[in-house]
Amino acid sequence: MTASLSSSHRPTEPRTADHRALERAGLRPLPPVPPRAPLHLVAAEGQLQVHTAPYRGSFSNVLSQALRAAGLGSRVLVVQFLKGGVDQGPERRLTLCGRLGWLRPAVSTCLDGPAADQGQAVQEAVEEVWQVCRRELLAGKLDQLVLDELGLAIALGYLSEEEVRATLERRPGSVDVIVTGPSIPEFLMGLADQVTELRRGF
Repeated sequence: MTASLSSSHRPTEPRTADHRALERAGLRPLPPVPPRAPLHLVAAEGQLQVHTAPYRGSFSNVLSQALRAAGLGSRVLVVQFLKGGVDQGPERRLTLCGRLGWLRPAVSTCLDGPAADQGQAVQEAVEEVWQVCRRELLAGKLDQLVLDELGLAIALGYLSEEEVRATLERRPGSVDVIVTGPSIPEFLMGLADQVTELRRGF
């Protein structure tokens, strides 16, 4: 058996009944909430991170993070300014995971003395590596740039502090820059969003 209700027999709308109950209790309904604009996604903001230690060789943890980032699709460049021994240079940079470039200067040994004690060719090899990473950073070609022993390269006279500072201040906002090693200049500490200090080696 079916039945239909005429308009005079339709049940009271729940919202109207609620309003009447509120009025009997001496309460007023809440005003309607105006619609809000949808949330907007914010573009990722790159950070300048410093990983420092009182000794050389605090690099392996940062390298593993860089490899992971490249494996997940980020464009990464790792630059080791004072590590040599493989006579690499910009023309023979390594590529790992398809997206991680690894660059060392074209020198026959690791550098640990002042630039003034080295030949002109050694100084030019370090400067050439810096110019490559500077160009790629400012061109916005990278998601992450790792600068190993950048502070030590400045302290030993291989790189100009003024030029490094000007470059990092102009870096694109989406790029993560990670500086590693001992002897971090004061201006880098001032620019850093995050500083991690390793107190001792194991």
